[in-house]
Amino acid sequence: MVLSAYGLLILYIAVGANPGPVTAQAVRVGIGFAVMIVIAQISPVVFLRSAPWLFVAGLALLLAVSVVGTDVNGSRRWLRIPGIASFQPSELMKLVVPLLIAWYLHDRHLPPKGKHIFWALALIFVPVILIYRQPDLGTSLLIAASGLLVVFLAGVGWRYLIGAGGLALLASPALWFLLREYQRERILTMFNPERDPLGAGWNTIQAKTAIGSGGLFGKGLFEGTQSQLDFLPESQTDFIMAVLAEELGLVGVVGLLLLYILITGRGAIIAVQAQDTFGRLLAGSVTFTFFVYVFVNIGMVSGVLPVVGVPLPLVSYGGTSIVTLFAGFGILMSIHTHRRITL
Repeated sequence: MVLSAYGLLILYIAVGANPGPVTAQAVRVGIGFAVMIVIAQISPVVFLRSAPWLFVAGLALLLAVSVVGTDVNGSRRWLRIPGIASFQPSELMKLVVPLLIAWYLHDRHLPPKGKHIFWALALIFVPVILIYRQPDLGTSLLIAASGLLVVFLAGVGWRYLIGAGGLALLASPALWFLLREYQRERILTMFNPERDPLGAGWNTIQAKTAIGSGGLFGKGLFEGTQSQLDFLPESQTDFIMAVLAEELGLVGVVGLLLLYILITGRGAIIAVQAQDTFGRLLAGSVTFTFFVYVFVNIGMVSGVLPVVGVPLPLVSYGGTSIVTLFAGFGILMSIHTHRRITL
């Protein structure tokens, strides 16, 4: 609740005290809380039994996006329900994929054998490929990470991890040519934003300028030059952390990071206390995937990672992502409150 309230304050700053987006965001947060409370009452047994069916439904929605999805800025990621709303099926897969992999591995011998790792990876990369083709590289990588975290938490041997790292290194030249032109440009811009300061490097340069100019205590509410004078693009979504750093300084950033750390730590405790393999794997994946979202967004804004369009959890303006996050918290609450029930 504290993180959500702080996120609304930061959004209020980012939109220049415009109450419209803040009100809309508050409604979404309220819906997310309701979803979280409902999901927390459901036994993990239900999640276990419904995992494969949710996965099939998610794949069907992704296929529907490729056929009848709505185009936004050259990407087809949205399904529009006439008269109601639009949503991103890819956001739902952030929960469905770890749910499925935890279901697949929960009753198998751990650490998993090679064949089980192979089939788990196959299940992960089917939706990842569909989402990458939308195109949405950032979301596809995050979904891959959420599934791979389950495999990692299942106790994969070091030889598999070292082998996977070696294969990724050897395949990197080929993967470079599989990327789209703008994706390669973003990676090159990460290393040298000044190579195109008025084009691809603009976002990173303005974000770093905003972060550096905030100092220890910031410039004050609505006093930021980069955000309030529209030098900083996407200031209410992907780059909202730069707004916080400019106007509230290092103190404001540290306060937000402490809230993220507390939530991540609480999720890790729930995962450790879970009394069955399914609960441990699912809780661990949901928790550390949340941490990955935070890490990637802050790394992107500060210029140490490529710009991939990942929102800052519970702070960036958005709808589907917020409800998905609260649904994940509801799953954690369910695992904790039902921890004395064995599967």
